[in-house]
Amino acid sequence: MDLTTIIILLGIGLLAGLASGFVGIGGGLIIVPALVFALGLSQHAAQGTSLAMMIPPIGILAVISYYKAGAVEVKYAAVLAITFVIGAWLGSKWSLRINPAAVRLVFGVFMLYAAGRMIWNGWSELNP
Repeated sequence: MDLTTIIILLGIGLLAGLASGFVGIGGGLIIVPALVFALGLSQHAAQGTSLAMMIPPIGILAVISYYKAGAVEVKYAAVLAITFVIGAWLGSKWSLRINPAAVRLVFGVFMLYAAGRMIWNGWSELNP
């Protein structure tokens, strides 16, 4: 893993952690698309890697399936897990200081952006 990849992973983990603490989102909505777009992972590898970083609380059985299929970047998941914890703590502190309606608006806008980008890229790949 090169320095550029580590820096990207640190940024993704921190952003996902902030979003998790701020509006309760992270893995599926931030980490998976970021791994696909910023690091070029396949959709399955991105999902497997995202699940691997969440093994302790929720993902062990799903990760085993992805890992057996060769679709988990273990080192990536470790870096993401560490920065996600830090980001989640910071995001929760930030969110609790802001009007809940503003937090809901940020959440909705981000969901629209992420959905639009995923739809556009999926459509483009299916219809070259």
